[in-house]
Amino acid sequence: MSKQQEVNWGGNVTYRAPRLHHPETPEELRRLIGHAEQVRMLGTRHTFNALPDTPGDLISLKHFDRILALDPQARTVTVEGGVQYGELGPFLHAQGFALGNLASLPHLSVAGACSTGTHGSGLRHQGLASAVVSLELLTADGEQVTCSREQSGERFDGMVVALGALGAVTQLTLSVEPTYQVRQDVYEALSLDQVAARFGEVMAAGDSVSLFTDWQHARFDTLWLKRRVVAGDLQPAPAQLFGGVLAERDHHPVWDASAENCTVQRGVPGAWHERWPHFRAGRTPSSGQELQSEYLLPVEDAPAAIRAMFSIGARIAPLLYVSEVRAVAADSLWLSPAYGHGSAAIHFTWRPDEPAVRSVLHEVEAVLAPFGARPHWGKVFETTPEQLERLVPRLADFRQLARSLDPAGKFRNSFLDRSVFGA
Repeated sequence: MSKQQEVNWGGNVTYRAPRLHHPETPEELRRLIGHAEQVRMLGTRHTFNALPDTPGDLISLKHFDRILALDPQARTVTVEGGVQYGELGPFLHAQGFALGNLASLPHLSVAGACSTGTHGSGLRHQGLASAVVSLELLTADGEQVTCSREQSGERFDGMVVALGALGAVTQLTLSVEPTYQVRQDVYEALSLDQVAARFGEVMAAGDSVSLFTDWQHARFDTLWLKRRVVAGDLQPAPAQLFGGVLAERDHHPVWDASAENCTVQRGVPGAWHERWPHFRAGRTPSSGQELQSEYLLPVEDAPAAIRAMFSIGARIAPLLYVSEVRAVAADSLWLSPAYGHGSAAIHFTWRPDEPAVRSVLHEVEAVLAPFGARPHWGKVFETTPEQLERLVPRLADFRQLARSLDPAGKFRNSFLDRSVFGA
């Protein structure tokens, strides 16, 4: 048990929990949860708000890091909740299997990423939680509950992206497929007019597509295009695409930063887990000390939304490292930001000045509000409980589910009370 002050990955949240535990066995975890009055689970700390915090006992699942079973016939893999994607990817690839997509960082835990609705990119790629076919929950009364669509019915859609409000996710079973290779090519200097006029084409140009900008000068600095490699297809990438020019050097999402921590570019094929992320496992991801925000809105509204963002670019750029625009396929998970419709995701990597960032977030959210933009649960946002009530259609259903599994609110905290339960 640790009593020292603990902070999140971005350095902007100091956890107020007086105790941090690192259980090593399911029995120890069950005992800790049973004795706690209030409790929350802590993953890789890549949450930029107080979602993981508690005034009671904070429990790290870092020792729950085993890959438990690979079932080639069912095409599933079962892992403990603390396993990171950067560990799971090489294991699956060595066994001839793969996940369908990954987030831009491989440093995330499977349980943490799924429970907050984290995603990668691609018009045909749903968020990471959509790969979950079953999970094991340790509930407030110490009961181990197996959740799957077959056993839980429609309620399963409320159990995967659950923000840690239902219990401790000790195991997850994910769908897998045969392994494959991916290449990524980067294009420089795409104009706003080209992207806005052909947004659907741009997002459909690869299996995973990312646009990077600082919202100035009416352009996107780079387009990152990731494509599955069909056997024998080593054709060179086109020299130009949507007005952008094929890059002759490796890029970091931040234009003038070193690309040494980024995954291999310039069309060199590699294993899926070494290309879907923007950053290499074991290297410092993104910009290091930073804050993040993200909003998802209907993909058909993306051209108007990005034009609106460029109208305030000069005011937000001084606080911004870089912004990324991606696409995410629709899913049916109640709290997923992509619930019900294909989405464009507008992500902001901010400089580490939270008061200043929150001051401009009001303007960002006002610009995106006409498009029904939903915030990513694990990022910095100012969206009010009243707005969330309108933006998240199944929020009331989720509250009912949470109260049925945790009637005393042992897994609740101030963040959930405000943003989910409206207290």
